[in-house]
Amino acid sequence: MVLGQDRPMRLDSGVELGPFRLAYRTYGTLNADKSNAVLVCHALTGDQYVAERHPVTGKPGWWELMVGPGRPLDPDRYFIICSNVIGGCLGSEGPKETNPATGQPWGLSFPVITIADMVRAQALLVDSFGIDRLFCVIGGSMGGMQVLQWAVSYPERVANAVPIATAARHSAQNIAFHEVGRQAIMADPDWAGGDYLSRGSKPTRGLAVARMAAHVTYLSETALHRKFGRNLQDRKAVTFGFDADFQVESYLRHQGITFVERFDANSYLYITRAMDYFDLAAEHGGVLANAFRVPGPGGVPKATPVRFCLVSFSSDWLFPTSESRAIVHALNAVAANVSFVEINTDKGHDSFLLDVPEFYQVVRGFLDGQAGAAGLKRRGA
Repeated sequence: MVLGQDRPMRLDSGVELGPFRLAYRTYGTLNADKSNAVLVCHALTGDQYVAERHPVTGKPGWWELMVGPGRPLDPDRYFIICSNVIGGCLGSEGPKETNPATGQPWGLSFPVITIADMVRAQALLVDSFGIDRLFCVIGGSMGGMQVLQWAVSYPERVANAVPIATAARHSAQNIAFHEVGRQAIMADPDWAGGDYLSRGSKPTRGLAVARMAAHVTYLSETALHRKFGRNLQDRKAVTFGFDADFQVESYLRHQGITFVERFDANSYLYITRAMDYFDLAAEHGGVLANAFRVPGPGGVPKATPVRFCLVSFSSDWLFPTSESRAIVHALNAVAANVSFVEINTDKGHDSFLLDVPEFYQVVRGFLDGQAGAAGLKRRGA
C-alpha cells in the first residue's frame, strides 16, 4: 500500500518520507464495528508472511503456531494485520527500493529510521482500514519493541498489548552484537559502500557472517548442546583444517547461506540501527514509568489504559527476564493493568517462534479473556 501521499511522514531524523510503500498481509475478516483488529509486529528478520507459505523461501509462515485456525490468533475471531516494517526488504520502502528522485535504489541515501518511525507507518496503515482502536498489538523481540512503542505513542488506540521477549531499550551487549554484524557486512568488498544493487553484486559473505553471529544469540547453550554437542559433521575424525568439522559449524553456515537468499544487506544495517536507538525511558525524562502515564482530569497524569501481558523465557540471554521485569515494575509504578509470565524453557530467545506449549497457552488465555470481555466471537459461533 502507498501511504503518505497527502502528507509525508516526518521521521525522528527530521526527514520527511512520502509517498512510501508498506507491504502487508491480512487474515480473517474485520467485523462491523471494527473492534477485532490485531496487529502482529515482526522481529528483526521477519516479514509480513506470518501465517502463509513464504514466496521466496517456500517455508511456512514464521508464526503459524500463533496465527491460524484454532491458534491463539484465530482468523475466525480476529482480523489480523502484519506489515513488513519500513526499512525492510520485502515490498516496504527501504534501501532496496527505488528512490523516486533518482530512479536508482535508495541504498545508504535512505533515511535512518527508528522503532517509532516503524510504528508511525503502521498507524497510517491501520488508518487506511478505518480502524480507530486495535484489539491487540503483539510481537516478540523487535516486534515487542514495536508493541511497547504502540502502547506509548497511541495508548488510546490499543486495548491490549503483548510484548514478548523484549526490552524497553537495547542493551550495550546487544548493540555490540549488532555492530559486529554491521561491520561484517561493510567489510565485504561486494558491499561497495552500500551501492551494490546498482553494480549487480551482493555482499553475501558479510551478510552470512552477520546472520551466523546473530543466530548464536537466539539460542541457548543448552539447546545448542542438546542439538549438536561436539558431534562431527559426517566424519569420524577431525580434518585438521578449516572446513566445517563440527555439526554446529555446518548448521551456522547453512543459516547464513539461506538468509542471504531472502534478506537485503542494507536493510540489515538499517533495522539493527533502529533497534539500537530504541530507548523508551530516554523519551520520557529517563524514567520508564513516565512512558506509561497519560494526561488525566485537570492535567494530572494517570496510568495508561492499555492492558499488558508480558512474556519472557528463562533461557533467553539476549533479552533476559530482567528486562521484562523492568517494564513490569514501571507499569506497576503507575498502577497500570499488567500481567507477567516467565516461561521455563531451555530453547533460548527464539522460544517465541518455537513449539513451547505453555507460551501459547498463556497468550491464548489472555486473549480469550479479553476477547470474551469485549464480546468478540468466532464466526459462526
